[in-house]
Amino acid sequence: MSTNIISKTALNSLGYGFIQAPYLPKGKDEYYLRNIQNRNGINYRHLDAYEIEVLVRNRNTSDDWNKLLVSDAFNPELVKNCKFYGLVRIGKLEPLCLGFSDLKVPVGLYNSTIISCDFGDNVVIDGVHYLAHYIIGSEVIITNVDEMVTTNHSKFGNGILKEGEDEEVRIWMEICNENTGRKVLPFVGMLPGDAFLWSKYKDDAVLQEKFKQLTAKQFKPHRGYYGKIGDRTVIKNTKILKDVWIGSDAYIKGANKLKNLTINSGEEGRTQIGEGCEIVNGIIGYGCRLFYGIKAVRFVMADHSQLKYGARLINSYLGQNATISCCEVLNSLIFPAHEQHHNNSFLCAALVMGQSNIAAGATIGSNHNSRGADGEVILGRGFWPGLCVSLKHNSKFASFTILSKGDYPAELNIQVPFALVSNDVSKDQLVVMPGYWFLYNMYALARNAWKYIDRDKRTEKIQQIEYDFLAPDTINEIFTALQLLEIATGKAYHHKMHPDKRISQEETIVIGKNLLKTGNKIVDQLEILAAGFENSKRKVVYTKALKAYKVFEELIVFYGVRAMLGMIKDAGITDFTHFLQAMPSKTQRNQWLNLGGQLMPESEVLVLRQKINSDKIKSWDEIHGYYQTMGTKYTAQKTAHALASLSEHLGIQLRKITPEQFNNLLGTVVSTKEWMAKGIYDSKAKDFVNPYRKMVYETTAEMNAVVGKLEDNSFIKEQVIELKQFKREIAAIKKAFSK
Repeated sequence: MSTNIISKTALNSLGYGFIQAPYLPKGKDEYYLRNIQNRNGINYRHLDAYEIEVLVRNRNTSDDWNKLLVSDAFNPELVKNCKFYGLVRIGKLEPLCLGFSDLKVPVGLYNSTIISCDFGDNVVIDGVHYLAHYIIGSEVIITNVDEMVTTNHSKFGNGILKEGEDEEVRIWMEICNENTGRKVLPFVGMLPGDAFLWSKYKDDAVLQEKFKQLTAKQFKPHRGYYGKIGDRTVIKNTKILKDVWIGSDAYIKGANKLKNLTINSGEEGRTQIGEGCEIVNGIIGYGCRLFYGIKAVRFVMADHSQLKYGARLINSYLGQNATISCCEVLNSLIFPAHEQHHNNSFLCAALVMGQSNIAAGATIGSNHNSRGADGEVILGRGFWPGLCVSLKHNSKFASFTILSKGDYPAELNIQVPFALVSNDVSKDQLVVMPGYWFLYNMYALARNAWKYIDRDKRTEKIQQIEYDFLAPDTINEIFTALQLLEIATGKAYHHKMHPDKRISQEETIVIGKNLLKTGNKIVDQLEILAAGFENSKRKVVYTKALKAYKVFEELIVFYGVRAMLGMIKDAGITDFTHFLQAMPSKTQRNQWLNLGGQLMPESEVLVLRQKINSDKIKSWDEIHGYYQTMGTKYTAQKTAHALASLSEHLGIQLRKITPEQFNNLLGTVVSTKEWMAKGIYDSKAKDFVNPYRKMVYETTAEMNAVVGKLEDNSFIKEQVIELKQFKREIAAIKKAFSK
């Protein structure tokens, strides 16, 4: 039977030998890294005889009073009932009280065991049973803590190794797939784009090794770094903190265990950790909130994200401005602006591409229906599963897919965006309604795009996140959807008219395109089937195909003309001749990737990979600089994509557009903007006329008091103003170009 190994060392060794001999550079003492880390500028001195006398009278002890150094403004009366071991340095202590929230405590060191630590000015250390190897800033409050210690091999949540450590102890973050095949190394400052690149291109062995090297280069392998607590940080009623680095102005209360962490906090955002939390092996960004019994292990939380109410986040990256409450999230890479609020929702082995919302009862990514824990799902931007949705690996969804309630029995590959997907059990078929959001829920679509911008609290926007629902990624998917609808419609029509006659794909497209573009009502009478959307033999049926096709065409025009209007405004173009000269002579619609919420041409991502592989980019900071550079180019690149999309859709070179054609386009986009504004109003108005929503209120006045008046809705008001402004801009351009 094995037993606990209890080591025995001399009492006078406590507080010394933090860096063991094999890892101590020649000519250096064990404090050399500590002295580099401590930048508070305080000049410490030895105690005088009177100060030692006062300290002893106040029931303090030290293994060597010569190892207790203080500033000139040190007050020994404010140190009581403490045990000091090793080199301890204390800053100014004044007879003051520090207050934070409802806590008010006297400055000084009380009732604590302190081993080899540095303190700034006017700190409060009270009831810390074991405090070892920390550098603590000024006006810090630490009270009622069981254990707070840093080891000589601390990594503070980063996936690195210290001198003499084996590879087996390295912390990996196993995102996107439970079989560890997409694992990445967490590091301070890791962006969602970094996690995506690392997890995505696993077939590029050179790139994978470069990422590992870049991460190692960011940190020193030397042993002996101390933990740090930034200025004005408050820690109270917490049990264990081990190998934790904490920034300034953080607030930690009632946590159970914090181990191997970096907790960023400061001017960029104050981070708070609340009661019952157990957090191990991770990086926490600026302005994060972690409350009420959450569990997080092997994770990164990007800036201004939240974990609340018993949520579990394991082997996952959570993007900026995201919130997870109550539920369980495993092995996932989540881009910014994700929301998941319900106790019985589950997310596993998923790439979630942002602006997503996981409803109650949703089981996204359970591997128990496959032969091994190696499946994964890719959830496009704007993914929104309804109540009690269950999916099977592997599945993939285009942008802004919404799933209605149901257990989906087979793998899905939904290739059309903005679609409502339903599992029709009564007919044993899958039903796909492309363009659902524009047809029936324009309010939610438009408001979500607005709220993500409004709630983006990042102070340093290294990655430019795209929140608009009309962007290069979704427009490219719309082009795919148009062709799929043409093929499916052509097949359905031909099967109805000539069931025994074979036809080529090209002929099918011609038939389908003609029917859809002319708005032929016969389309509504056809059973239009989608191919390759579900791994089953049952039917996958398109619904509202004719309406969706028309909407998608209008959206391409709206997207393209909106880019034209931006060019006219930015370049100060005042006549049609100069407008034509500003149009590109050649255009080509290119492919784009969602790189952690930042949209980037696929060709530019390839350039980035090549630069990393060839050592032209040699650090994560340089990769982040590339993101920023691409961010400055985004508007121009998006405009070029929009113009190429418009040219491709219209089938004309934009430099050859006639005034009449241009005026028709302006008229079209005004009509599109009008039905968008009307759709926003109408979809919200349903909530005020639906008798089943109204029945819980005795009077209209009661309903208005609870949910507010429709006419007072600030977002709808903004849309009305925006529509009027849009019309004025169009009218001004028409007038100027007609001269």
